[in-house]
Amino acid sequence: MSITSTEKIFPVFLKYVSANVLGMIGYSCYILADTFFIARGIGADALAALNLVLPAYSLMNGTGLMIGMGAAARYSLSAAQPQDKVHRTIFTHALYLGILAAVIFSSAGVLFPSHIAALLGANADTIGYAADYIRILLLFSPLFLSNNILLCFVRNDGSPRLSMAGMIVGSLTNIVLDYVFIYPLGMGMTGAAVATATAPAVSMLIMSLHFIKKKNNFRPVRTKISLIRWKDICALGVSSLITEMSSGIVIIVFNFLILGLSGNTGVAAYGILANIALVLVSIFTGVGQGIQPVVSRYAGGTGRSQRIKLRKYALGTCLVMAALSYSLINIFAFPIAELFNREHTPILTTIASEGMRIYFISLFFSGINIVAAAFLSSSDRPKEAFVVSILRGFILIIPIAWLLSELLGLTGIWMAVPATEAIVCILSIIFIFR
Repeated sequence: MSITSTEKIFPVFLKYVSANVLGMIGYSCYILADTFFIARGIGADALAALNLVLPAYSLMNGTGLMIGMGAAARYSLSAAQPQDKVHRTIFTHALYLGILAAVIFSSAGVLFPSHIAALLGANADTIGYAADYIRILLLFSPLFLSNNILLCFVRNDGSPRLSMAGMIVGSLTNIVLDYVFIYPLGMGMTGAAVATATAPAVSMLIMSLHFIKKKNNFRPVRTKISLIRWKDICALGVSSLITEMSSGIVIIVFNFLILGLSGNTGVAAYGILANIALVLVSIFTGVGQGIQPVVSRYAGGTGRSQRIKLRKYALGTCLVMAALSYSLINIFAFPIAELFNREHTPILTTIASEGMRIYFISLFFSGINIVAAAFLSSSDRPKEAFVVSILRGFILIIPIAWLLSELLGLTGIWMAVPATEAIVCILSIIFIFR
């Protein structure tokens, strides 16, 4: 990436953020496509099973983003000294760390798929579906992890549009194969999982053009494994992991609470909300990932004015997108819920549509929180980014969800996410404007 101090910031912001938002929307459609085809082609129990296994996907995807975002941020922060050892070897250290994570995830998928499904709340009606999906998903974890690392480095190496193309083409491939495997071939949940696993492979094929055209400034080199460098990568990227894991933690907690209130029908309804949330939140993740290379390049006293402009553009974009998204959800909540209801069960549509109007108020706050964490991490302020991410992902959401469910039942559960995000938003604003 080549940015000069005299270059106008807004065109650069638009170039990186637009590419990443479109790419992340396409990328997040992995699971949304599964949701639609599983709901229409298999049924409500399979939809509930898919929702139960989403935390496993969030952990795997978040681990890849942690490694990729952390290493790519350090790559950009060290760009002023391109011959420095860190700049030359950071991609290799990321690959080493990705291999270690892939071994762990793949082993768990081969050895413990049913145990993981049961741990996530699957019962007799859903455990078969859930175990089939988890087995394939984790077995192909090397593809997901490698893709996330490559996406971050290609973007930081000055090719955000190529990384966007990789994500979108991969997602479209997944959607087509979802239909083929579930309907004509009748492969059920296994087919849905295999379709999802092909997407990162296609994405990496697209991004290989970065190497074929010899535009890459990063490459694997011979270097020893460094635990200090791994720690640095994880510290800079952990906010991305927690951002992804927060959705997984929320899903686990909500699934157990909803099972006690509304059974599998309630979990299936929440599955619709959770998967739509993955797509909408990916918009804000795209903004955060888009500003990361630019903020990292301007991380210093001389880049303060540029960072202020980037902060304004990023926050403004999030608020506009939140308003637009919530307006559409509020107007079309009922037909959206019905779209995922194969059996046209009235209670499923009612629970999902009513929940959407409350749950997605959180968009106005979550966008600010996600961008704040990315901005702080990209500015080499990982501790503050970690605080924002850990509060919204773990510390506050669990007690608030439990308390509101006790007081208000299912309505309280839908209110838990907006309440948590609003509280954390106050701290995020203090951090990024300080």
